[in-house]
Amino acid sequence: MAAEPPSSLSYRTTGSTCLHPLSELLGIPLDQVNFVACQVFALFAALWFRIYLSPGKTSPNVRHAFVTIFGIYFVIFCFGWYSIHLFVLVLMCYGIMVTANVSSIHRYSFFVAMGYLTICHISRIYIFHYGILTTDFSGPLMIVTQKITTLAFQVHDGLGRRAEDLSAEQHRLAVKVKPSFLEYLSYLLNFMSVIAGPCNNFKDYIAFIEGRHIHTKLLEVNWKQRGFHSLPEPSPTRAVIRKLCMTLVSLLLFLTLTKSFPVTCLVDDWFVHKANFLTRLCYLYIVMQASKPKYYFAWTLADAVNNAAGFGFSGVDKNGNFCWDLLSNLNIWKIETATSFKMYLENWNIQTATWLKRVCYERVPWYPTVLTFVLSALWHGVYPGYYFTFLTGILITVASRTVRNNYRCYFLSSKALKVVYDVVTWAATQLAVSYTVAPFVMLAVEPTISLYKSMYFYLHIISLLIILFLPIKPHAHIQRQPQTLNSVNKKKKD
Repeated sequence: MAAEPPSSLSYRTTGSTCLHPLSELLGIPLDQVNFVACQVFALFAALWFRIYLSPGKTSPNVRHAFVTIFGIYFVIFCFGWYSIHLFVLVLMCYGIMVTANVSSIHRYSFFVAMGYLTICHISRIYIFHYGILTTDFSGPLMIVTQKITTLAFQVHDGLGRRAEDLSAEQHRLAVKVKPSFLEYLSYLLNFMSVIAGPCNNFKDYIAFIEGRHIHTKLLEVNWKQRGFHSLPEPSPTRAVIRKLCMTLVSLLLFLTLTKSFPVTCLVDDWFVHKANFLTRLCYLYIVMQASKPKYYFAWTLADAVNNAAGFGFSGVDKNGNFCWDLLSNLNIWKIETATSFKMYLENWNIQTATWLKRVCYERVPWYPTVLTFVLSALWHGVYPGYYFTFLTGILITVASRTVRNNYRCYFLSSKALKVVYDVVTWAATQLAVSYTVAPFVMLAVEPTISLYKSMYFYLHIISLLIILFLPIKPHAHIQRQPQTLNSVNKKKKD
């Protein structure tokens, strides 16, 4: 579900105060100014890094060292002495990486990283004031936790499992040599992603540092058929400019729309006691729409920073255009036009959803949907609102899947019926998402219960009735467990 962008526009920190006069002048909290200043500086550093420290001009070790030193500086700048938590976790998990047996390295890394993150979440809330996001150093810690566990599972796949037992994707991403200390620090603490992410795969990152990242993707295309005599050299400039424009639009929306429709509106006396149900429904949708620009801003800017450094090339689309969306965390058009709960989730916080799929959904032997939602909630933190959101999300996911599997087939016989189906499911999806994520931004129990009471728990009741009275049909042509190379070979023999 919705993941708070690490160090996004809602954090207060105890980092550098050198920008305090600018903060007072603009009327914007210091933490937000620090975050934006860091990311803008990271953008220029990334451009310099791509031009002057390109793989052809310097060694991988120099590139590793540069991005690591700048990343450590950014964390200290934003979070002050609280950044020690990040360094402690990284060092502990590197100790596990070099000493643990490859058959259990993923388990130890997962429990240590998630355990430390959870302890930090709890201490931040109960040692400091509940409900106030003071000294929120958990953003980078959440990103590092994703990377630590991703790498540990990929090392386990590469060194602790047989190749025929891996899915095609696991085989492609498997790491067959444990990283050096410098590679480990660089992967976890590089300045492009340490503040706001996103999570990425270790092999992709090392290929980027060593200068093989773009070349490998280009080899997947037959360029001679396209009239090229040599491999082209894709530039990220156009992608960076486009993403920066989206970032500016998102910032303007945050400073206007978000300020005009704060989430506190949902607990006002007018909303809870005086507005009719239809008005509440529409107003809830507007308030939740107004809460999105800060996520759009943080994630799109982070994507632009990585692209500016030359990282994030994903290949060539069917029209021959170069794509720089390997690390993109959201697809705004697909989010706003989603016609199913699943489609919405697949395009929101994409890299976190991918992480959840690779370390949990595809690997657990039972209740994959439930356990994936639980892991997502634990990763986000211990605010009660998160658990209201993810428990409601489980219910609505199952209910929407049931409705889709039972009735969608009746609307595919003509274009007119399909349009009607798409319009209805779009409206239902947007309202369902607004209803589900409201507790996520409200955080506490009291306002969440107040909101759901004013909405008569309508979506909980409808979802339960659907699950109880409609047959739960299996997915058509979809398997949860990825096919292993062994299973593919067996089918070929049959």
